[in-house]
Amino acid sequence: MAAGEGPVWPGPHISIPPGFRLPQRLLLMMRLFGLTAAAAGFACLILSFFTGPVVFDYLWGVEPLAYIGGVLLIVGLFAVALGAGMARRQDAPPGLELSHQWTETTRQFFELFDHDLGRPLRRIAGKERELRVAMRTSGEPSASEVLELLDEIERQTVNYRLMLSNIQVLVYLESPELPPPTGPVEPAEVVRRIADRYFPVAAEAGKELTWWAEPPDFGIVSSDSHAIEHIVANLVDNAVTHASGNVEISLSKDDSSFYVHVWDDGPGIASHYLEYLFDRGWTPEVGRREEKTSSGLGLFIARRLAQRCGGELTVESVAEPQTDHHTAFLLALPLKGQ
Repeated sequence: MAAGEGPVWPGPHISIPPGFRLPQRLLLMMRLFGLTAAAAGFACLILSFFTGPVVFDYLWGVEPLAYIGGVLLIVGLFAVALGAGMARRQDAPPGLELSHQWTETTRQFFELFDHDLGRPLRRIAGKERELRVAMRTSGEPSASEVLELLDEIERQTVNYRLMLSNIQVLVYLESPELPPPTGPVEPAEVVRRIADRYFPVAAEAGKELTWWAEPPDFGIVSSDSHAIEHIVANLVDNAVTHASGNVEISLSKDDSSFYVHVWDDGPGIASHYLEYLFDRGWTPEVGRREEKTSSGLGLFIARRLAQRCGGELTVESVAEPQTDHHTAFLLALPLKGQ
């Protein structure tokens, strides 16, 4: 960079004068706008499946609202990424080149959108197309076909909620290092909420989810409640997805730490994959040179959050064809936030 020039944004060549700074309030509003727009877009996508049959005679009427929702979702994600990148750049030491970090952050956002947000939308759209064909053939859908569409929407709503949370946390992790917000937290209540969220998902897949705390009256700890909920939700989501029939969540503590143990009886993870499991963007498909089925950010984000809170996230697994095949994640966090 030539002397006297301000930093240059990647992509469009926009020179920023030396000393130029946007108010922190404006950057915060930009990120809040992005999250609001993304949430509104998601709501439009869901509502489109209900308003179409009411307002129009056929389901083609849902398409405009679905398109609007998709546009709002993309615009919202871009606004969040832009606000986070600008805040990071302004807080950097003078002369530090952050174009690589900004480019990487942007790439991760859109990779996350393409894989993890796109997959549930494709599932919902597929069911909607099946229902549309049935309506054109028979004149009106059967109750079972409508229920299938509604069940698919309910299943994918959980995925969308988790993915939007992943995006928000990714912004936080890519921002300058700040101490995590700590306060009084009831870990048992956090785990109970997550278990309640995934009980119907597991039951519909023919799997059993159980949880318990030891001691039952677990009490209060000083930690980051949002981080705990996000980490455990990612672990439970993975366990329900890969389990053969059973998922167990247990909560325990000792004199200095408390622990959340998430176990499933799925096929397990090969030992030579375990060391890469928490790498950014890594999935088993990468090692097999196959097309990725997810962004590979969930476990990376979970471990980074655990470490930022002064704890750790580890994994232990036994893979098939062993008869005791399983996968178990252990989240360990200090009783008093660091």
